[in-house]
Amino acid sequence: MARILLLCWRDSTHPQGGGSERYLEHVADGLAAAGHTVVYRTSRSSGAPRWEVRPAGVSAAGVSAAGATGPGVTVSRGGGRFTVYPRALGAMLLGRLGVGPLGALRKPDVVVDTQNGVPFFARLATTAPVVVLVHHIHREQWPVAGWLVARIGWWIESWLSPRVHSGSQYVTVSLPSADELADLGVDPARIAVVRNGLDPLPAGVRPGAPGARAEGPHLVVLSRLVPHKHVEDALDVLAALRRTHPGLVLDVIGSGWWSDRLREYAVDLGLDRGPDGTGPRHPAGAVVFHGHVDEATKHRILAAASLHLMPSRKEGWGLAVSEAAQHGVPTIGYHHAAGLRDSIDDGETGLLVTDVAAMRSAAERLLADAGLRDRMGEAARRKAAGLSWPATGAAMAEVLTAVTEGRRVSGVIGDPPRRAPSPPVR
Repeated sequence: MARILLLCWRDSTHPQGGGSERYLEHVADGLAAAGHTVVYRTSRSSGAPRWEVRPAGVSAAGVSAAGATGPGVTVSRGGGRFTVYPRALGAMLLGRLGVGPLGALRKPDVVVDTQNGVPFFARLATTAPVVVLVHHIHREQWPVAGWLVARIGWWIESWLSPRVHSGSQYVTVSLPSADELADLGVDPARIAVVRNGLDPLPAGVRPGAPGARAEGPHLVVLSRLVPHKHVEDALDVLAALRRTHPGLVLDVIGSGWWSDRLREYAVDLGLDRGPDGTGPRHPAGAVVFHGHVDEATKHRILAAASLHLMPSRKEGWGLAVSEAAQHGVPTIGYHHAAGLRDSIDDGETGLLVTDVAAMRSAAERLLADAGLRDRMGEAARRKAAGLSWPATGAAMAEVLTAVTEGRRVSGVIGDPPRRAPSPPVR
């Protein structure tokens, strides 16, 4: 059995942890359940332990895999937003001497270096083969970091990293993200696509179905509340549609440091008022910020929704698309968000649009046509039914095995080909 080191700047205990962290944790769980020694190295948020061992087969969402017999996943934490990188490299170097937080691992057989804009450059601290995991390219997101950090970050991501990892295996989660990597000069023969899996519905939660939705139309957004997710666009859609749908509700599920700005924007749009535009804050016909909720509550809100909006600038896959689809809820998202062109079959499981005006028109179209909305929702449900974390873990294990044998792999691993994306709906 292999010794595998996974590097990621955050994990699911971090207040800003999201879909990319869940992806790697599920991969870790699957590898550990198969009997491999797995160490997940990440930053340490306030209150998180420096290390812990999660039992094999127990996912980040607490779902147990049947028949799991492995030793579990060791989670090692240290460093903050920027210091997580040098501290991880230092731990790797000390680990080669058998000391420090990674001393028990000593020399791993393979390292997965997660590049969330910036990689760890693990190959500078190990002789083991390195697999670079990239969910998507951050070109559109770097400006949020400020002029100087954005310039440095984009140079690292677009120029330095592809050259440092010129012989490394890459893994990404969608075909559009693979194309983005190729545009940066990564050899397509070294880019493997391992798609996201999906947790089963929590116990006691019934999947959404036509006729069992909330009374009155509900839009929903499931997202971290950060600038590049552009939740403002969903608020703009709601404000515009309230003129013809006065009882329309937007449920916003998620938390993040941008939350207060979004609440202020909702007030500016008058969305903290009732459907008649007067009176105290009232959820009817307005926006409801649910914040961070548990899995069961999240899925109950999704099950009640009519449409899921995903106005994010960029996604590797868009796990929220698949989670909404479990309840037969189609998604409207942006064509330019890259990974959504893979997770949404345009015109079949949802709609891809070009801007906020087109998102409003698409939402109005589907709200007015319940038959079309239900057909898309059922197609989305069928697509989601083909996703599982065990399949994702098995596909990643296939890639890691190839790398330890000195081979490179490409294309979609462990998944049948899917139809080419359609042009954007305008």
